[in-house]
Amino acid sequence: MERLQSAERFHDLVNRDQYTVIKFDATWCPDCKNMDRFIGEIIAENRDKDFYAIDVEQFQTVAEENAVMGIPILLVYKNGVKLGHLHSKYAKTPVRVREYLESL
Repeated sequence: MERLQSAERFHDLVNRDQYTVIKFDATWCPDCKNMDRFIGEIIAENRDKDFYAIDVEQFQTVAEENAVMGIPILLVYKNGVKLGHLHSKYAKTPVRVREYLESL
């Protein structure tokens, strides 16, 4: 999963005509590291979506603009519209993440 290095790249990606899943995380976050253990399988199962990660501490403005209140969190965009918002307390297991992505 590509780690975003600029707010401009984030904005370019979420405005595409493609499902774009952004994982907001931080290097110190144990739940984020736990998600990293299983997210690869989920990415492989969701070939119709592109997955990226962004650090909330490096991009606080982007996180605030997108109502990121806890991490890890998965947001899904298409054509500049946020279609889904999986809050951190629900993003801790592969089952919950799969259910979320299937509901889109």
